[in-house]
Amino acid sequence: MGLGMVLGHPVDEVRADESGTTGHKDVTGPPRLAASVHTSILRLGTICNLRTISTPMRSGSMVSPLESVKDIKRRNSRSALALQQHQQHRAAPEPHRGYGETWAKTILMGEHSVVYGYPAIAVPIMSLRMRAWAVPVRNGRPGTLRALGYYGPLAGAPDQFGGVLKAVEVAREFAGYPDQEFDIVTRSDFPAGRGLGSSAAASGAVIRAIVDAAGVQAGHDDIVAMTNSAEVVTHGHPSGLDAVTICGDDPVRFVNGTMTSIDVRMPAYLVIADSGIAGSTKEAVDAVRREYERDYDRVHDILERLGDLAAHSADDLRDGGLNSLGRRMNRAHALLSELHISHPKADAMVEQARRSGAVGAKMTGGGLGGCIIALAADLSSARTIRHDLLALGVPAVWIHPLNQLDVEVDRELSNNPSVGNTRFNTPDSEGAGDVRNTADDRDISGARTSGARTSDARNTVEERGAL
Repeated sequence: MGLGMVLGHPVDEVRADESGTTGHKDVTGPPRLAASVHTSILRLGTICNLRTISTPMRSGSMVSPLESVKDIKRRNSRSALALQQHQQHRAAPEPHRGYGETWAKTILMGEHSVVYGYPAIAVPIMSLRMRAWAVPVRNGRPGTLRALGYYGPLAGAPDQFGGVLKAVEVAREFAGYPDQEFDIVTRSDFPAGRGLGSSAAASGAVIRAIVDAAGVQAGHDDIVAMTNSAEVVTHGHPSGLDAVTICGDDPVRFVNGTMTSIDVRMPAYLVIADSGIAGSTKEAVDAVRREYERDYDRVHDILERLGDLAAHSADDLRDGGLNSLGRRMNRAHALLSELHISHPKADAMVEQARRSGAVGAKMTGGGLGGCIIALAADLSSARTIRHDLLALGVPAVWIHPLNQLDVEVDRELSNNPSVGNTRFNTPDSEGAGDVRNTADDRDISGARTSGARTSDARNTVEERGAL
């Protein structure tokens, strides 16, 4: 069998490069055949994994040693990789309509003291969703944004949407489509400016929608990093707590930049109530700082006690300490009131929740309005608290399970309604606190809850603080 047949074809069918000739006297036959033999030896060497081939070849007027098989493999590997990348590029699908979602968060304990290096506990509220859609623009026109009453060019959106614009930018870069324009639409189950993490949730949902539209994979850490880069635009120096919580499953203990998940097995519920007043975390943080500078000893003592309450609250969540957690929440609200960052309406809501059977209740987030949270021992108590708060004139109330198993069951039911007929996280069949946004994007401020749903809690892209 000839060498050419080993390679799958006769020798005389093998063609050398135009300059591939040999003049060595120990190689017989016409130059064309000698070059063919040389080419075949190269191929055979590659197939048979020969370490070296010593026969020289003439390249132009210079004589060069032949490549080792290692060199050939390296060159072939580079060529194969380039071909694979080229094929992948050619085969990459055009962006399609993408969808992404995140959820709200609430600060259980530690707001404001966290700014001074003490712990804080944040809880993801997965029953309150932020949703986003990204539709690729095909005709070369600029992309648009529809969110929070704004509908117009993405590039011309008001300053309050700076975080979303940054989210679009980093997501396109990550997905490999930096110049692709998108029409972005967001919808939310919860209002802005209430300390529920709306800015991070909006940015995270938009990022997920664009990544989905591009058909690429992004890990949890990728989403968090991109979301936090958008939060830098919104808040300047975000802790990263919101970015982690709005796409995480577990409550988080945060202290000095370090975050630890908390596995909660406490069979209890959080009742989250909206005062209808948009708070300002920046104003509240500045007010505490002024108090700190003016009356250091008193304010330092308050912050230290708030930090201590937050640290022990993490233990309560892990150990099922319902009553001790409730007492800590009550003490935390009193301390926050001493810092003058609560609001008369929030104080009234806290008192009503306690009268209605809450184990503990407090303001949450930056303060000066926003939301309160109440701890209920069971779902029946949570419903009673919700009912009484709505009767007080509260615009919206939500119920969320703290027990991790209930959260997981609820998520499965939310994604697959046919699995069961019980919704654990929603305010059951009455639905009085089941906030949904409407297509006309009207303002929720001052809206009263009636019937099965509250009035028009809309998409949120602006949050007035990182707490």
